[in-house]
Amino acid sequence: MLRHAALVVVMALSVTVTSVLPALAYLPPPMARLNSEVRTMARHVPASIALDVLDLNTGYAAGFNAARSMPAASTIKVPVMVEVFTQLEAGRFDLQQRVTLLASDKDYGSGDLCDAAVGTTYPVSTLLEKMIDISDNTATNMLIRLVGRRNINRRMSELGLEHTHLAGYVRTEGWSIRQALRTSPADLVRLLALMARHELVDEWSSNEMITILEADQFNTLIPAPLPVDVAIAHKTGSLFDTLNDAGIVFASDAPYVIAVMTTALPSQNLGRSFIHSISHLAYVDELRLARWRSAMAPDYATANANANVGVAPDSDYWNDGLSGTLAPPPRIP
Repeated sequence: MLRHAALVVVMALSVTVTSVLPALAYLPPPMARLNSEVRTMARHVPASIALDVLDLNTGYAAGFNAARSMPAASTIKVPVMVEVFTQLEAGRFDLQQRVTLLASDKDYGSGDLCDAAVGTTYPVSTLLEKMIDISDNTATNMLIRLVGRRNINRRMSELGLEHTHLAGYVRTEGWSIRQALRTSPADLVRLLALMARHELVDEWSSNEMITILEADQFNTLIPAPLPVDVAIAHKTGSLFDTLNDAGIVFASDAPYVIAVMTTALPSQNLGRSFIHSISHLAYVDELRLARWRSAMAPDYATANANANVGVAPDSDYWNDGLSGTLAPPPRIP
């Protein structure tokens, strides 16, 4: 079920959801600080780095190479989920419709459905849960087959995502997955910001997708340095030289969306440490931004402070996302 999203707020301001701001656009001091810090850190990592952070209250953003096309790895499963909910809303099937496992669906890179017998059937709700929460590749392929890869690509284009594309199913046995599944931090942030504002498909679908993302069982990247009571709806992705994480962080009165993508890493430990540092910086500076906003314009800061996200009607379908005590914040170089 929802961890804390039913109690937190997401401001519904009339700002553009895009997070790619003009190079000379004004940033308030906390966001200017974050923008400078993440760029400095990214330039010192011997890898390909791209990231984006969007404050949901104001629309201010910070980032580095935010529009760069990167290997999506399992973050591509968020667009797949969006298309599933789009077709659910259109009435093409429901959460209880069963999908039959085919031999061609199987991928052994992640998850447990690859070990199931061909011909086994699963409800859409179970496939969604497994695709996001344990990153099951076979469940993902079953859902791609159900909704159609071209439909996913078309939907992402219609939503304004410029670098998100599935050229095939999830196949982890070769190098081709790096080119077959692509996205950018800016695309992921745009998608998740629409979701956070209840504008992705519809309000019910947005709430359901947040519920599923909150139950992600892999919490060693963006969530790791943050307080355990901060709700985070996110999706990770990894390859042998790639670590990605993208999510909505419901930080008190400073909710934000963040996507950090790293590839060509000399080691995954380096990527993990970098994402921890960026996540911690973003959290600290977002709280500073909330205080700055309150000091500069108290009426503005509280005008929309009671917009409730709401409990997802089908929360019983999804796993609880709590995963124990998280690590303390890392030192920032």
